[in-house]
Amino acid sequence: MSDTDFPPEPGVCDLLRRSSLFRHLDEDELGALENALEWFVLPGGTTLFEAGDASDSLYLLRSGSLGAFRRRDDGSEQRIGLIAAGESVGELGLIVDQPRSATVRALRDSELLRLSRAAFNALVQRQPKAMLEASRVAVERLLMRRSGDLLSAPRTLAVLPHDAGVDARGFALALQTALSDYGSCRLLDAQQAQGRTSAWFSAEEQNYRFVIYLADDRADDWRELCVRQADALVLLADEAGLPSPWQERACHGSAQALHRPRHLVLRHGSGEIRLGRGAAWLAAAPGARLHHWCGRDDVLRIARLIAGRSLGLVLSGGGARGFAHIGVVRALREAGIRIDAVGGTSIGAIIAAGVAAGWDNEVMVERYRRAFVAGRPLSDYTFPFVAMTTGRRVSELLQDAFGERHIEDLALPFFAVSANLTSGDAMTHRSGPLWYWLRASSAIPGVLPPVFHQGQVLVDGAVINNLPTDVMREQAVGDVIAVDIGADDVLHAEVEEYASPHGWQLLLDKLRRPRRPGVVDILLRAGMVNSKAANADRRAKASLLLAPPVTGVGLLDWAAYERAIELGYQYALREIGGQKDALADDTPLL
Repeated sequence: MSDTDFPPEPGVCDLLRRSSLFRHLDEDELGALENALEWFVLPGGTTLFEAGDASDSLYLLRSGSLGAFRRRDDGSEQRIGLIAAGESVGELGLIVDQPRSATVRALRDSELLRLSRAAFNALVQRQPKAMLEASRVAVERLLMRRSGDLLSAPRTLAVLPHDAGVDARGFALALQTALSDYGSCRLLDAQQAQGRTSAWFSAEEQNYRFVIYLADDRADDWRELCVRQADALVLLADEAGLPSPWQERACHGSAQALHRPRHLVLRHGSGEIRLGRGAAWLAAAPGARLHHWCGRDDVLRIARLIAGRSLGLVLSGGGARGFAHIGVVRALREAGIRIDAVGGTSIGAIIAAGVAAGWDNEVMVERYRRAFVAGRPLSDYTFPFVAMTTGRRVSELLQDAFGERHIEDLALPFFAVSANLTSGDAMTHRSGPLWYWLRASSAIPGVLPPVFHQGQVLVDGAVINNLPTDVMREQAVGDVIAVDIGADDVLHAEVEEYASPHGWQLLLDKLRRPRRPGVVDILLRAGMVNSKAANADRRAKASLLLAPPVTGVGLLDWAAYERAIELGYQYALREIGGQKDALADDTPLL
């Protein structure tokens, strides 16, 4: 596709007036700037610039969408940003005169306006405020990068039914209604679009905050156009159908190079999630984000995610203190705060799994009481060749609580974090048997045996990441509430100083009952110390940080179950206070 295939249309000044970079300019300057801009088309999948390239210009996106990518240590690419129509990219490099920090490519066919360094410098000389505005935008993006929130919300969506067996129009209409709470939303189908030009579609996308392109279930030109126009793809299927790949290459396999977000929405006509269907359908759309559609609330949750207004809840590890999470969740629910995604580490992951499963407050309290108080999870002591317990008791209790449910069967998006001692990295688990990965996430080194999986040695995630707000931020949620009940734990010992005590000294200490940590307390605390240094940065990634004062509850004080819950509940009620309205009405805190 060449630049002359789509000649520029009028309205560039209107675009400049809406731009945060140039809206302060007067009419004469806008006219001069319009003449300095170079218009071109960037086909979907084409790279605009690579990380490390010289910063020789900035760009204003007129239509389409761009993705910003960073290369991981393993060589794969991670999408760290989405640039929507009307936004700019590249101004930071011009200001600091540094090479490009990320690779940017077109997610779909896009029109751009280029402003060269020379033209930008000339503008700054005439209008110094231009530099101030560009600096402001750059600083805002640096702050967003620090918080982990770099993704703009997609503006155009393609709803692609897998076949005629799912009510695509009903879903699209419900989604349109839900998205209208966050801006104007237009629904376009084949009949409305018949005979329209690309200019007409471009105008519709500029006039509305969101545009939903509703495809038919058959392969035709309209369905292809829906895919080309979309910033994000919504793959719609009925769970009772036969899983198979979608028609479009953009939905699976090799076309993932475009890196457009893909959401798999699975309709459950019975109103209940049928176990195993999520994993089966995800195999037909690998890499897509799974959502279960059982009723109206699920559509509202999907809309919040798409609009960047969703709320993620992150729960830390901390042994028996983690029961405070149950009280915090109760307080959030009573305040009308809707949780859209949840994840955690160790005991935090276990409590988060109950939230993701849709358990109400009473069910959570009873099931976790049965597992951790009545169940005595660490009572199966053994010879400490690998750990002090066999781990069978914990495995049985987790299986009893969650059954054969897989992570893909949970009502809310969920993740658990474990520490991989083989690679030295944190591992995030978003699929597979729920009880199994909860067992890995809570395998306290020395107390519970590691989980050995495909040659890897997995232990409690607190060893590396005890407050995984960074993992939640990667899911492009709007706000993150983090509950940290492990950061302030301190061990004290009121005994004489000695480094190599004799056996009789230890025996005397035991008889005198001094305040000193036991072996299990030491192992638990040792497993959390390494992650504490990084917790300050992870705390900063939270929109709202809650740290219930549970220092009076021991790490293995299972008998303090009710007290820990009440401490978390009362603390959260006090702390939510003025934040209640901001969270409940989906207004971002950042």
